[in-house]
Amino acid sequence: MKYKDLKEFSDEELFSKENELKKETFQLNSQRQLGRVEKPSSFRNNRKDIARILTVLSERKANGKKR
Repeated sequence: MKYKDLKEFSDEELFSKENELKKETFQLNSQRQLGRVEKPSSFRNNRKDIARILTVLSERKANGKKR
């Protein structure tokens, strides 16, 4: 997911996407313990997407406080 694409989403959509990614990461951790992970790179991708979402949300919060 690209940063500029995330900026187009509303706050509610970003929160729901964040929760969705966290649930997916949890499921991947469960699969990792069983040794059934098909794409190990998805852990890294999920972490980066969550970080991007949190960055967009914090920027919006900071811009709102300045006004």
